[in-house]
Amino acid sequence: MQIIRNLADAQLTTPTVLTIGTFDGLHLGHQALIAQLQEAAKKRQAQSAVITFHPRPKTVLAPHRPTNDYLTTSEERLALFNELALDVLILIPFSVEFSQTPAYEFMKMLTEHINLAEFWCGHDFALGKNREGNFERLAELGQELNYTVHEFTPVLFDGQIISSTKIRHLLLAGDVRQAARLLGRYPSISGEIVEGAQRGRQLGFPTANLAVPAERLLPANGVYATFAGRLRDERRYGSVTNIGIRPSFEGNERTVESFIFDFDENIYGHRLTLHLVEHLRPEKKFNGIHQLMAQIKQDSDQARTILAAELDI
Repeated sequence: MQIIRNLADAQLTTPTVLTIGTFDGLHLGHQALIAQLQEAAKKRQAQSAVITFHPRPKTVLAPHRPTNDYLTTSEERLALFNELALDVLILIPFSVEFSQTPAYEFMKMLTEHINLAEFWCGHDFALGKNREGNFERLAELGQELNYTVHEFTPVLFDGQIISSTKIRHLLLAGDVRQAARLLGRYPSISGEIVEGAQRGRQLGFPTANLAVPAERLLPANGVYATFAGRLRDERRYGSVTNIGIRPSFEGNERTVESFIFDFDENIYGHRLTLHLVEHLRPEKKFNGIHQLMAQIKQDSDQARTILAAELDI
């Protein structure tokens, strides 16, 4: 997949079938739309391309709304797009100034940098200043700029359109199982492994503490059965992960720490991805270290049983 990090750097002379969107989470609905795009490109003997934005438009245009609820960082989205075998991905930095670009000027700029054969979008899609570039307007512009506009077939799951908003709500409720059904993969959290207070090691359950990007959405506080991946040998290890404020230690800052089964290496500074499989229980405060240790053992045993049924680990 060719990655272009600014539209001005694009010089795509091959006929191109293009769509535009945020694609946060790149869930099953997004994946189905990309498949439609790739099929259309194949029929035209063209290449498939996506333009996406970071930061996303709503974060820039509505700064009063949450900024820490991204399902994927920009780099995580790039990796997911690459797995879909997309031909070209263009990442445009979004700004207030960019949002004031009229639809005509934007589409003209596109056709100057991209040999645009087809533009695909949903029925309610709109771009440009004041969202003037709706389906009908883009089709009208296509007659002048020599491209055609096509509408995606909506993708339904249990009779409803899959959305990133729905997935966020599920994660905030701790329902990682249902979120996985809509994502087409386990929800995940990635970050660099940093030093913690070493309390887990003192208790006999050493944990990897993740520094998660501030923009990333964390699921509900609690304990989760997880797979830990992208370690030195690229294996996935079973693990049990706590997300929350660690009330037994008078905490007030949310942390992510994972006890990785059958693993004892120094991996500080390495990047770790936790794949959330099942929510085991909410966070709670324990009356003493022995009660806490007994609960961690119980959580670990439960997680091992659950993960063994998911995958031979």
